[in-house]
Amino acid sequence: MKIGISCYPTYGGSGIVATELAMALAAGGDDVHVISYALPSRLSLLQPRIAYHEVVVPPYPLFEYPPYSEALATKMVEVARYESLDVMHVHYAVPNAVSAVLAREILKPQPLKVVTTLHGTDITLVGNDPNYLATTRYGIEQSDAVTAVSESLRRQTYDKLGVRQDVKVVPNFIDPQRYEAVKDQPGARRFAKPGEKILVHISNFRPVKRVLDVVEIFLRVYKQVPTRLLMVGDGPDRGKVEQHCRENGCCHAVTFIGNLPLVEEVLVGADLLLLPSESESFGLAALEALSCKVPVIASKAGGLPEVVRDGENGRLLPVGDVDAMAQAALELLSDEALHARYAENARQWAVERFNQDKVVAMYRAIYEKVLAR
Repeated sequence: MKIGISCYPTYGGSGIVATELAMALAAGGDDVHVISYALPSRLSLLQPRIAYHEVVVPPYPLFEYPPYSEALATKMVEVARYESLDVMHVHYAVPNAVSAVLAREILKPQPLKVVTTLHGTDITLVGNDPNYLATTRYGIEQSDAVTAVSESLRRQTYDKLGVRQDVKVVPNFIDPQRYEAVKDQPGARRFAKPGEKILVHISNFRPVKRVLDVVEIFLRVYKQVPTRLLMVGDGPDRGKVEQHCRENGCCHAVTFIGNLPLVEEVLVGADLLLLPSESESFGLAALEALSCKVPVIASKAGGLPEVVRDGENGRLLPVGDVDAMAQAALELLSDEALHARYAENARQWAVERFNQDKVVAMYRAIYEKVLAR
């Protein structure tokens, strides 16, 4: 097949999953054309059968805001027309789905199927905003197929947008070999002193991630066990976290690493991942941690219960209950046998349930189904 993939190029889950999917499809023999305004962080252009097409939005004095959705649709038309694409798979509803539907209409009578994958904030935040509601719903309902990364997000799509389109759950995934390749590296241990336990948090540092809760959990653990906190990522609340660390005198035990394209390089060797989010449509960071044999302490919110198995490979606690999360962390850190069992369960669950080959085959089956109509 000849497949177009449009996504945001940032370090967020939607861009990561879209990029990993593109490379997996290309490795399986499909021709894949990635369309975005910048090169996605994990995309390797050295791999055969992958091409990248940049969306350029030229400045024009009449427009206060650059018309990205129109530029995106135009680039989709150009690539689909000259590369004879069969399917345009867009990740994130706004504006990607709407732009893809517009491109399909422009291309007629040349056929182009549109598959839309919903990742989270395109529904929970943007899609629920009256300023975007009608166009978001239209882009979803006019797609030839729609997927969501979790059952939780699927339900929210129906509840918040009232769409009539059938939405199929196709979860995020991991490539087990990527994590095998780094399992013998020092990973997180390179940042810690001998004897220190290592807690990791990975996010875009937005308010919904509750990064101050991460520090509060860490402080409670730190008072009882020598511990280091690794903060991976960046975003609007980083300044608040840094100030909170200064006020509590723990800056020496907190390391800010910034954005990393390959998070397994810092997850390997860690003891726990902290993910106390207000909401997670899936929780890709949790899955990546489990893949590296790192148990997860997370909030019982959104799609996280579909990724983390409470009492088996991690713990799920109420949003905002930092005392309970800290206590759960201490229980795992103080019991080596329990931690080892959780770690083994984590890897086994991640590989069996979210294996790349299994999930990519689900997407390919969707492409084949829409093309057969």
